[in-house]
Amino acid sequence: MATLGKLDEIISAQGYALADGAMGTQLFAAGLESGDSPERWNLDRPETIQDVHRRYFEAGSDLVLTNSFGGNRFRLALHGLEDRVGELNRAAAANARAAADGAGRAAVVAGSMGPTGELLEPLGAMSAPACEEAFAEQARALAAGGVDLLWIETMSDLGEAEAAMRGAGAACDLPVAVTMSFDTAGRTMMGVTGSDMARRLGRLGPAAMGANCGANLADTEAAAAAIAAEAAGIPVVCKPNAGVPEWSGGRLVYDGAPEVMAAGAVRARRAGAVVIGACCGSTPEHIAAMAAALGNEAGLR
Repeated sequence: MATLGKLDEIISAQGYALADGAMGTQLFAAGLESGDSPERWNLDRPETIQDVHRRYFEAGSDLVLTNSFGGNRFRLALHGLEDRVGELNRAAAANARAAADGAGRAAVVAGSMGPTGELLEPLGAMSAPACEEAFAEQARALAAGGVDLLWIETMSDLGEAEAAMRGAGAACDLPVAVTMSFDTAGRTMMGVTGSDMARRLGRLGPAAMGANCGANLADTEAAAAAIAAEAAGIPVVCKPNAGVPEWSGGRLVYDGAPEVMAAGAVRARRAGAVVIGACCGSTPEHIAAMAAALGNEAGLR
């Protein structure tokens, strides 16, 4: 079975690892506008990206994800940046690495790899080989920038998740984790359940797998619990959004306060998740509350 490398040591020492929260939420607060490329800020605003990572480490995160969620060639093409995959992903990794190396404790960098936004044949025009190569290209750049593991996230389609895992796994010798987003009545947009994911992707030997993002806390937690029940020893990830989003004042506001996320972190840990964090709408304040709650939970055992 694949290992998580340095992250395994943290999990072994404290029973779990705390991941970070949202990157996009922080960048919009710093001035990123809708329609802009967050990945471009790795070069144009590296100090801002490093500061976000740094604040998550200060809040208690053991693991941060690079600012490269939309860093594959298909997503970057929306901004005319498809020829800069290597440059942007190397910079994303270097920014996170700089923050991790300055954390003063064990700190892990995961290379974020989000979906392409395309559909595989026959539903769409993207072939499986083209999908694999897109993820391989991104993985090579993240590895060159210094990540500790690769983190495929927010997937909806098992076929794309499999292609991403194959491409990333063939590109470099790093652990590969994978998470899916359960946002449609407990299923992904393509109808996949947590049990479906665990059974099918588990055969490919991920270093970790689980649920992130999603429509609400309950569905993401339930999916993570279902994955844990089927995972056969594979570490399980739970990284939900900060509650449910609502439009307010022209922007999305999430209703999950830090104390709500803290309680959810404890539930996720009790359900079998060992890598726990937060996704859209979350902040370092949410992570700090989760760190305190998980620390108290560990102290009671």
